[in-house]
Amino acid sequence: MRIKFFILALLLSVFGGLQAQPITTATYPVMIKTAEEQLAAYNYYGAIEWFEKAYEERKDPDLALTIAQLHYELRNYRRAESWYRRALRKDKKGKYAEHRFYYARCMKMNEKYDEAIEEFQKYLETATDEKMRELAQNEITGAEFAQIAPEPKDLTISNAGKKVNTKYSEYGPTFTPEGDKMYYATLKRNEILFIDEEKGDKEEYYTQIYVVTRTENGWSEPQKLGENINRPGYHMGNPSLSPDGRRLYFNRILLEGNKVAQAKIFLSEQSGSDWGPAKEVEGINGDYIAKQPAVGELFGKEVLFFSSDMEGGEGGFDLYYATYKGHGVYGDPVNLGPKINTPGNEETPFYLDGVLYFSSDGHPTMGGYDIFMAEWNGATWSEPTNMGKGYNTSLDDHYFVLAGNGYQGALSSNRTGVRSVFGRTCCDDIYNVSLKIIEANLLATVVDSETDEPLDSVSVELLSLTGEKPKLLGRQRHIKVEPFAFPLELDQNYMIIAHRDAYDPDTLTFNTLGLLDSKTFELKLKLDPEPVYITLTKETPIVLQNIYYDFDDDKILPDAEQDLQLVLELMNEYPDMVIELSSHTDNRGTEDYNLDLSQRRAESARRWLIDKGIARRRIEAVGYGESVPFTVTAKVAEKYPFLKEGDVLTEDFINKLETEEQKEIAHQLNRRTEFKIIEGPESIKIEEKRLIRRGKHEVKAQPEEKSGQGGVQEQESPRQKKK
Repeated sequence: MRIKFFILALLLSVFGGLQAQPITTATYPVMIKTAEEQLAAYNYYGAIEWFEKAYEERKDPDLALTIAQLHYELRNYRRAESWYRRALRKDKKGKYAEHRFYYARCMKMNEKYDEAIEEFQKYLETATDEKMRELAQNEITGAEFAQIAPEPKDLTISNAGKKVNTKYSEYGPTFTPEGDKMYYATLKRNEILFIDEEKGDKEEYYTQIYVVTRTENGWSEPQKLGENINRPGYHMGNPSLSPDGRRLYFNRILLEGNKVAQAKIFLSEQSGSDWGPAKEVEGINGDYIAKQPAVGELFGKEVLFFSSDMEGGEGGFDLYYATYKGHGVYGDPVNLGPKINTPGNEETPFYLDGVLYFSSDGHPTMGGYDIFMAEWNGATWSEPTNMGKGYNTSLDDHYFVLAGNGYQGALSSNRTGVRSVFGRTCCDDIYNVSLKIIEANLLATVVDSETDEPLDSVSVELLSLTGEKPKLLGRQRHIKVEPFAFPLELDQNYMIIAHRDAYDPDTLTFNTLGLLDSKTFELKLKLDPEPVYITLTKETPIVLQNIYYDFDDDKILPDAEQDLQLVLELMNEYPDMVIELSSHTDNRGTEDYNLDLSQRRAESARRWLIDKGIARRRIEAVGYGESVPFTVTAKVAEKYPFLKEGDVLTEDFINKLETEEQKEIAHQLNRRTEFKIIEGPESIKIEEKRLIRRGKHEVKAQPEEKSGQGGVQEQESPRQKKK
């Protein structure tokens, strides 16, 4: 049986001899020698590369079998199945019969349950090892169970998200008593790591223990524990807290290449807000691997469960317990016996309220490792029960833990959807477990980016970005202004796109990774109006809509500067352009007064442009007073229905309007500043919104005796009757 440790999923690569000679020029003997050197150094990646190249030359089934075994160790089960098939189909004499077990297991882990059962049955026809026969029979039972296992109710399993998970393995989650923090181990990187032995040890080569905090949006950014826990030169793993949260147990691990050479259990006690110096627990560690500690209770006493390959067990790794004597000292380890342990591997124990949870590949499983539970009645354990779908998949599921409330927890798995640095299933992610339904929904609104007003006649598309290509999940079109609602799935990446005529589309991306509770994503998409261009011809006056003045004043106000900035931009774009900058008043006040005021205002606007570097000769400032009433344009008529295109806002016309509010609007339209081209280009093309700018002033009827601010309440002079 293979020995799996679930620390890095065998992911560290040794960089050195792999590059001794280019693969393309190496001879077959050199390829084999280099591959074997890499294998001896436990560098499975390097060995695979050289063995596969050698196989291309000789098609040796022994090489195919070796490559299959390496892919199997790296949990690349699709590739392993393919290479086992190559070897076994050429095996007419049964030379590789014992390897049919692993070929069948790969099929099972690739969810080919019927084919897997058939291959296990073929294996049993020739197998003589009783322990292996027992395992094969359990594999058949597990494959049959996987096909009929019901879907769980009131269970949500969701990826803990990219803040927690990387493309390497994350494992060993454990919770504080309140469930608000989670400790776990990770290498915390997304790129393939090459170890250069000549450069010595580096911190980035080693897994370390981190802690994250529960927030409304999932887990926080990870914080690495200090050197009392994360000791340089060791891989840290399998953190576990005592029920009171004051003791932290964990592993310090040494590797030889990709193989675990040493793993011992350590203990640190809380010291204030930090963890104190770690010390090796007494009574448990020995000349064997002791890993994955978990505090529990048996016979009324505190015990420490752990997994070990010490001699005298039932198979690969077995579960043991040792009674706590205090001060980090434990009694002799006791094997949990054949009801719990099998000829396979039992690992990742967790104990809560009389129930022991653990993972096994020796009991009947749906895939590789499955999560099981067994109850303690005070004297014996019940028969282990497979926890079924959701908790378990066709791949490896382990490290199941619950927070103190028993309704939320976590597990580690390489199930479909993990991000892996090598193959699809090499690495484990941490998954949130909730014994309640967590739902995610989208509520999207679409607004004009300039006014922030909701839009009607909008179409919205929702796409999934989780696969290799975007996939359309739904499309809605609303004629009226109303939000768009979509149900969402957990652990998915999404894109939403909004479309509307005369607007550029807007796109937002978001994801449902790492949710710990139900959430409605309320998103606002902002559509930019498509540019509308108009042509300004020579001698055509253009109203600058935001140039206003305080009552009886000619000083440029801040709102006016944005329109003058537009004129400045145009003057710089067309250096040969000469303009007339004119100011107009309404007909209230004397003609002479209004003429003088309008001239001063035109001069004030010209001074602003001259101060910005425009030559005086290029600007003709003219004040027309009330002599040129405004002629209503189509756009103005659309805004004010009581006016028609072509109406000239003379004094007689205004006096005939029905309401004081209508009259005030007409006066406001007469009070304007304009510019027109008088020399230079015959016409210029400009985006209409540059002329509209940012002005949002609304004209309202005002008592005549009040002066105005920003132009909306402006009057030309103290009230005087025209003569």
